[in-house]
Amino acid sequence: MTFQSRNFHTVVVGGGLVGKTAALALTQSGLRTALLATPAAPAPAAGSFDSRIYALSSSSQALLERLRVWQALERDKLGPVLDMRVFGDAFAELHFSAFQAAVPQLAWIVESSLIERSLDAALRFQPNLTWIDSRAQGLTIHDDAAHLTLANGDTLEADLVVGADGAHSWVRAQTGAKMLRRDYRQTGVVANFKCEKPHGETAYQWFRDGEIIALLPLPGDHVSLVWSAKTEHADTLLKLDPAQLAAEVEKATQNMLGALECVTPAQGFPLALQTVDRLIGPRVALVGDAAHLIHPLAGQGMNLGLRDVAALAETLAAKEAFRSAGDPVLLRRYERTRREDIQKLTLACDGLQKLFAMPGTLARGLRNTGMALVGAQPLVKRWLVSAALG
Repeated sequence: MTFQSRNFHTVVVGGGLVGKTAALALTQSGLRTALLATPAAPAPAAGSFDSRIYALSSSSQALLERLRVWQALERDKLGPVLDMRVFGDAFAELHFSAFQAAVPQLAWIVESSLIERSLDAALRFQPNLTWIDSRAQGLTIHDDAAHLTLANGDTLEADLVVGADGAHSWVRAQTGAKMLRRDYRQTGVVANFKCEKPHGETAYQWFRDGEIIALLPLPGDHVSLVWSAKTEHADTLLKLDPAQLAAEVEKATQNMLGALECVTPAQGFPLALQTVDRLIGPRVALVGDAAHLIHPLAGQGMNLGLRDVAALAETLAAKEAFRSAGDPVLLRRYERTRREDIQKLTLACDGLQKLFAMPGTLARGLRNTGMALVGAQPLVKRWLVSAALG
């Protein structure tokens, strides 16, 4: 995609999955869009898996279907979650079933690079899209437009700048939005394993000693690990060789899936809660991790970001003809649409993390009793599934 114009309706800053999805959604809405992003990383070797895996909800699937990205994904690389079993740190257990909830699946487990390749292919054929491999380094807001200065010396003019540039967002910093961050003092350790026993399209989660261990079903006889471990423990896990790590995961998961063989190097990323006082600024809208960062215990971070994208694209597609994409009325509509969903999910994930991190026999008994009560209420479980589906 060659550089065609300096004037755009929207400029999306950030080339992750949320940024690329935003660029595709906006350009398919008829908006002349520029995407500031570096080229995609090479695909993993044949037969291997990404270390980064996402659990996509029905709302994310629906968005990708509207953009004609989902249909292009390789079906044999999609892992449906038909059941989920959650174990407390004492006697409690929760079981969620797609069949009982009357839905096709609870989630889809998908490799990051699989989605990214489909997004890249779709973006290459958008006549209204200009893909620029450069970094933004200056932003000035005028009454009629936003002006972005790039590292390559170019200047772009746009009605709206979309900040999709992650938790350490440069765009957010330019708006002056107040960001609050609380470090969980945990690291997410991720790796993929071949398992001895069939996973049966079941996702497993264990709460143990203030840590959370999840095994997510990949196609075939593989699973993806997400271990939210205390930072010191995570450092130890990341130093283990593949066989030692597999042994630790087997022990932590009570050999639920039998012997494990580590098939990708373990990686770690710090976990934190991050909120902003506003999602918008003059001619700026924030989406994805630039707007919020939540604990991964529910696997909802990417889904939350994709719901931002869907809401922004729908708001701009429905705008009155006399309004530009950066009209403050439209931006306030977008922010109002997203506030409740973001606040609810942020509070829920943070509350659960605090609850299971609380030490003491009394706290352990109370939370496991609560889990058992939820497990005995089919209507409550169905409501929880509905909320997770988006």
